[in-house]
Amino acid sequence: MGTDVTMHPVLHYRDPEAALRFLADAFGVEEGAVHRGPDGQVAYVEARLGDCWFGFGRTTEGGPFDLGPTVVYVAVDEVDSRFERAAATGTEVVMPPTDQDYGSRDFAVRDPEGNVWSFGTYRPGPPA
Repeated sequence: MGTDVTMHPVLHYRDPEAALRFLADAFGVEEGAVHRGPDGQVAYVEARLGDCWFGFGRTTEGGPFDLGPTVVYVAVDEVDSRFERAAATGTEVVMPPTDQDYGSRDFAVRDPEGNVWSFGTYRPGPPA
């Protein structure tokens, strides 16, 4: 496999407009493209956190992409200030900043629709 493969998580929200506001306030997510349906409501958003792109859209219960809540792991250099920012929004803390046995420092919070966002210093992939 070549280096042309990238991963882009896709999350589902009942209220993507509120999700965009939460993700911007709690984590500093920036919106890219916002696609709206014929009714004017958000259908799909392309968003960015640092150099990482991901997407999210409206939950379609019973549809082919009704996969339930998601866990997103975001590798960062420093977690404590990111945790303080997220916690200031009143989000549910799943795990406060914690030093792990494998050398990472991680925290996890749940967004308003049940998706878990985990931030840590561990970077998955082959050794550098």
